[in-house]
Amino acid sequence: MSLQVAVPRELRPGEARVALVPDAVAQVVDAGFAVAVERDAGARSFADDDAYRAGGATVIDDRAALLREANVVLTVRGLGARDDESFTRDAASVRRGAAVVGLLDPFDFEDRIRTLAGCGILAFALERMPRVTRAQSMDVLSSMSTITGYQAVLLAARTSPRMFPLLMTAAGTLSAARVLVLGAGVAGLQAIATARRLGAVVQAYDVRPVVREQVESLGATFVSFDGEHAGETAGGYATEQSEAFYARERDMLAGALRDVDVAITTALVLGRRAPTLITAAAVAGMRPGSVIVDLAAERGGNCELSEPGATVVRHGVSIAAPLEVASAAPVHASQMYARNVSAFLGHIATPDGLTLDRQDQIFRETLVTPTALDVQESTADAVAVTGT
Repeated sequence: MSLQVAVPRELRPGEARVALVPDAVAQVVDAGFAVAVERDAGARSFADDDAYRAGGATVIDDRAALLREANVVLTVRGLGARDDESFTRDAASVRRGAAVVGLLDPFDFEDRIRTLAGCGILAFALERMPRVTRAQSMDVLSSMSTITGYQAVLLAARTSPRMFPLLMTAAGTLSAARVLVLGAGVAGLQAIATARRLGAVVQAYDVRPVVREQVESLGATFVSFDGEHAGETAGGYATEQSEAFYARERDMLAGALRDVDVAITTALVLGRRAPTLITAAAVAGMRPGSVIVDLAAERGGNCELSEPGATVVRHGVSIAAPLEVASAAPVHASQMYARNVSAFLGHIATPDGLTLDRQDQIFRETLVTPTALDVQESTADAVAVTGT
């Protein structure tokens, strides 16, 4: 019997993505896996059940049965929804020794990770994917950041009372909007590129001077300040800095923000609360009608006045702190996610079963329930086990 892969419907409010799109299902089935999809799992990303059947999947109504029969459960945001009741119900349905793959948020939901470990479930958190060359095809965060950077600029353009491009009209010249992007990772670089395409004058700031060349290659100006700079981890993330560093940074950014129409913040430190870059005082110093789009809202926000999931106006400045940003483009977001998760599936499993390589960096760093390995290796469900 082929290894059974399950794709449940996402229950988290606002989540419109699906872990596998029909085209990806066809590729997984062609590789020798069996795939079952919960009814309407792809409805919010415009993939209907007939398309999944055409790709070779079985469509199942009973969610508990779907989870119970699976060797690998592929998700976007993990089991259940935000509430503990739905998570507990899903976790109880998954068989011992099975694997659950997705963006599991192990930093904020440690209790849920402990629950999965106690159930003997191998939980793989894709946000912990190491940024090494051979893991690029599995890098979900980079894929989703491409979507969020693009969406942030569209949101800013819709919210701003100003147009982005320089326009010469019979009524006179309209000056281009001035945009400041804070953080030049994948989301920041995509935001820069999108804002430039819309005609804005763009500046970007990052604590890592190494990204200057990438920023300038997109036609933006790299903003730098005198003083110390942060480094980056082996995975390309900015290293966490002292509070004294952040205090100096906030003071310097407050000056830069006085001259911009839009600020887009993307600064994150892996596994930590997002650093506060824009203070209430800095917001008060911005031009009336300015816009802040805070892409770090799910980790607490980069703006002191952000209210996650809402858009508020403070001191005449609109502050948008959207959640589930990638879900605003569910078709392409699901396509990209499906490619990443399919590649990861092929890394941890064959059609004959799970392949457990304790020495493999990708396996080791994404597995957040290592104690479940002993359960898996003693499970009667035939699995392939390699490594030590």
